[in-house]
Amino acid sequence: MRVVSGIQPTGNLHLGNYLGAIRNWVRMQDELDDESEALFFLADMHAISMPHDPAELHKGTLEMAAALIACGIDPQRSVLFNQAQVPQHAELQWLLTGTARMGWLNRMTQWKDKAGKNREGASVALFAYPVLQAADVLLYQATHVPVGEDQKQHLELARDIAQKFNNDFCEPDAPLFTLPDPYIPPAAARIMSLRDGTAKMSKSDPSDMSRINLVDDADTIMKKVKKAKTDPDPLPETMAELEPRAEALNLVTIFAALTEREPQAVLAEHSGKGFGAFKPALGEVLAETLSPISARFRELLADREAIEAALARGAALARDRAAPTLSATYRALGLLRG
Repeated sequence: MRVVSGIQPTGNLHLGNYLGAIRNWVRMQDELDDESEALFFLADMHAISMPHDPAELHKGTLEMAAALIACGIDPQRSVLFNQAQVPQHAELQWLLTGTARMGWLNRMTQWKDKAGKNREGASVALFAYPVLQAADVLLYQATHVPVGEDQKQHLELARDIAQKFNNDFCEPDAPLFTLPDPYIPPAAARIMSLRDGTAKMSKSDPSDMSRINLVDDADTIMKKVKKAKTDPDPLPETMAELEPRAEALNLVTIFAALTEREPQAVLAEHSGKGFGAFKPALGEVLAETLSPISARFRELLADREAIEAALARGAALARDRAAPTLSATYRALGLLRG
């Protein structure tokens, strides 16, 4: 089993990133046996598909690496690196663009969303980055890729590209690329904005009060939770009663995810209570969970050379893992290399 997943280094991680993805990365890392491997990367090559500040991208890459390590990703047990140090990603992307089809990319939902109405003004990188995503996982012969609902289409595209390449350039009994399967975490919580229970918690929201950042201190966390949007009614007894109340549901979901219980169990404990009592309890659980992460993050950022060294070590391992697949792809395409 080889697990591969990446995250764009754009700004600080927030609670939604942690509960929705990073905590499950850590669990996968801890559960893999000696014959399995996890590769986690910072998708800095993907970040240039949209307008960006080079200095901020460099800073964000180091900060994201520190945040991942602070959350529990161990560079000694997993391969942690940034794409830009592993040029095989970009090489394989180009080799796969001969197999990917315009129609496939035109149907990608995120292309439509991010390009908006000005598709002629969007970058070629934005249109083609799903091929880079395919290269990201096919390069390492990934067997499993952690995906949320918004990434299922991208994994399906990677499988389509792999299947077509295997059909076009390989013997039937000797396919080159492994078709990766989705790994859907059993407890991936969907965390919503503290200001709008119908919108996902996001680092792009202009209001910092909409999210809990992993670097927030205990006082800031409590302040944000107490100011979180709710309704005047007390917590109900059943999930059926809670479902229509988006903001209340979000806070109960967060509490349940942090304490690793079902939301119904949280209601059993807190039903009948108003948010004046529930919010402080939630704030305490949040602070207890995130304080060690915040402290470790600040400690890591004080030694940026150590972070750079960890990424360099991971990149060297990734390049080693990537070399056989890239060489085989060149050969399959009939390209002559020295």
